[in-house]
Amino acid sequence: MKRALAILVACAGLVACGAPPTPQGETAELSPEVMALVGPGQDLNTVRIESDGCYWWLHRGPVETTYIPLVTADSRMICTRAQ
Repeated sequence: MKRALAILVACAGLVACGAPPTPQGETAELSPEVMALVGPGQDLNTVRIESDGCYWWLHRGPVETTYIPLVTADSRMICTRAQ
């Protein structure tokens, strides 16, 4: 009985890991000024503005899918207001 319960708990934990991120921001269209700042290798079709006022994009990696900050070529976060 304990083993069955442990297997059930482990499976439930794995299912939670595969859940998509909860949308908390809004999809944003990037102005030409912001587009000029964006560094290479970022998906600009999935950009949103978070509550911190910064742009974030959806990174689809081999292990997980998560939003990460949109950054300049020199790795500075791009925000709509000063941090």
